[in-house]
Amino acid sequence: MRHIIKTLGGVVLLLLGGLVAAKIALARPPGSKSSPPKGYSSSQALLAAYALKELQLVDLNPPMPAGVVEKKGIEYGKAGDRSLLLDLFTPVSKPNGVPGLIFIHGGGWRGGKRQSYRVYTTHFAKLGYVAATISYRFVQEAPFPACFQDAQNSVRWMRSNAKDLGVNPDRIAVIGGSAGGYLAMMVGYGSESAEPETGDARFAVSSRIAALINFYGPSDLTTPFAKSSPLVKALLEGKSFEQAPDLYLRASPITHLSSNAPPTLIFHGTLDEIVPIDQSDSLAAKLKQLNIPYEYERLEGWPHTMDAGQAVNEYAKAKMEAFLVKHLGPIAD
Repeated sequence: MRHIIKTLGGVVLLLLGGLVAAKIALARPPGSKSSPPKGYSSSQALLAAYALKELQLVDLNPPMPAGVVEKKGIEYGKAGDRSLLLDLFTPVSKPNGVPGLIFIHGGGWRGGKRQSYRVYTTHFAKLGYVAATISYRFVQEAPFPACFQDAQNSVRWMRSNAKDLGVNPDRIAVIGGSAGGYLAMMVGYGSESAEPETGDARFAVSSRIAALINFYGPSDLTTPFAKSSPLVKALLEGKSFEQAPDLYLRASPITHLSSNAPPTLIFHGTLDEIVPIDQSDSLAAKLKQLNIPYEYERLEGWPHTMDAGQAVNEYAKAKMEAFLVKHLGPIAD
């Protein structure tokens, strides 16, 4: 039996198997914002919990909270004749010098939609942040580095418009999940020189960020997992690792890490069958080696897109809030 669970970031998580664990005690303590919610012994146990409604999913389309204004479909850049759009969430009270957050959805670089991060943008705008969620070019339209360039340019757009947005241009963070986590890392760790020559004045603005949050994104495309992935191959011009090893290296966030990389918060579940947990294990080890401030939430018994679960989502938001205050400062200057 195949069960399909719709999850965050435009990704669909496929869990295969029967309800063999139906008689297992599946109830999980609700956890708290200060302690990780208890995970599951296996994907089958998680599947059974979902089928028996023991696992509560987050509302991906929460109501607009009081005190927040949403502006949809703002153009932050163009790729030829193609408009690149974002949705913006701003406190009703005119912000002044607050941190700006940019969210990047997942979907294997070939799908997903920016609206799936409304669960985060509404939450953080209510706290006083200016939050945006972006769309970008998929591999069907253009291979790497197109999506990376688009993500960079969303930062440039926010920095260029910081005064009008009420954002402090030195207090911008990027957050992404899965393919979006990968893009967040490429923005945070990659070279700004990746942007092609252009007459657009926005491209003269730095895309440097002050903090980075990565949910279960792949950090190293030269590993066996990545080399065999059709999604990675599609991202990289349809070329195999044997055909283009330098391209796989250049497209790997971990190869760009240096001592001036931004502070990083990582979330990853040990049951992840889409992006192996060792991707984040290696990233955390490299961050430690380079003395880059980082926090690693290695959650036992949770799968890919685990923050679609209500308990993990609440825990993650609390950790994100603390991390952002620590590295961007309090919301009000």
